[in-house]
Amino acid sequence: MNRLAPLLAKFSDARFVRYLLASVGALAVDFGSFLALMAMGVMAAPASAIGYSFGILAHWLMSSRAVFQDRVAASGTARSRQKALFVISALVGLALTTAIVGIGDWSGIDPRAAKLAAIGVSFFVTWLIRAKIVFREDTSLHQSA
Repeated sequence: MNRLAPLLAKFSDARFVRYLLASVGALAVDFGSFLALMAMGVMAAPASAIGYSFGILAHWLMSSRAVFQDRVAASGTARSRQKALFVISALVGLALTTAIVGIGDWSGIDPRAAKLAAIGVSFFVTWLIRAKIVFREDTSLHQSA
């Protein structure tokens, strides 16, 4: 039970819960696009990359407005830097997702199962990057509450 305590404590963190919900919304965009593209005959790895890219846009919109709204940089250079860092974090997730799906497909694993594994890995890696770097607590960069 002691090993579960830190994980359970995360779910009492409202920001983490909002991030989880935003991720579910972005995942719906991502996975829905992935499945649609696969149904149209697009190969698994490119379909995964395109779907993830659509999810990136959805996640920025939800993250900046409902998760880290108190940490969004004011307009100008700081905001552009934050958007660039967000895209970089998304590209890290995209690279992980594409590699995991591609390797899974190449290994004979159902691409949908590989995508599910990639979702978990990408979620935790991007959460860490976004919480600690992209939307870090730096009051000089943010809009007033």
